[in-house]
Amino acid sequence: MILSEQDLTALWVTIKLASVSTLVLLIIGTPIAWWLSRSQWRFKFIIEAIIALPLILPPTVLGFYLLISLGPNGPIGGLVNLLGGAPLAFTFTGLVIGSVFYSMPFVVQPLQNAFTSIGSRPLEVAATLRASPLDRFFTIVVPMAKPGFITASVLGFAHTLGEFGVVLMIGGNIPGSTQVASIAIYDHVEALEYGQAHWLAGSLLLLSFLLLVVVYGANRRYTVAQP
Repeated sequence: MILSEQDLTALWVTIKLASVSTLVLLIIGTPIAWWLSRSQWRFKFIIEAIIALPLILPPTVLGFYLLISLGPNGPIGGLVNLLGGAPLAFTFTGLVIGSVFYSMPFVVQPLQNAFTSIGSRPLEVAATLRASPLDRFFTIVVPMAKPGFITASVLGFAHTLGEFGVVLMIGGNIPGSTQVASIAIYDHVEALEYGQAHWLAGSLLLLSFLLLVVVYGANRRYTVAQP
């Protein structure tokens, strides 16, 4: 048995969702992680707790509140509607928003740890050479935090692959639009189509394994390369 056309479409939607979400998370998460690693604000732990909340919060709970927020009467959906935009609930864009919230800690925390491990000494030396803060970040911090960026990217991508509760609440189950692989697997199992479920689940299992191999392999090479 091979993957059906609908299964391939669901797999493509999943990969596209993971790719777009990871890119958005890196853009948003990098400055947040940098601020958390450098800030001395006494209430910084509150921000860290909010970012880590998806780690313990049931996905359906997060998905429910995001659905309310993205709806026409919610704060986000209402603002979009006021600006003349299309509804966000049950759309691919809505899935991306939900995935960004759901996978945020898997990107921010590795980056924060990588930034913290650099310390202040390299930046202080660069400052004495009159390097600007932006120049210091891109020429010193980013290269030294490369393993953190790799880990954050792969974990954010892989975590999005396995989403179920959040995407089901926000996007529903629309084939070709919001139906991701995890939901398609559930549909197959519910219909007692175990053969098709095996093929699709096996594809996600193999992809997730390869992503983790990339993380551990990259971190091992970086560790060996260190003096």
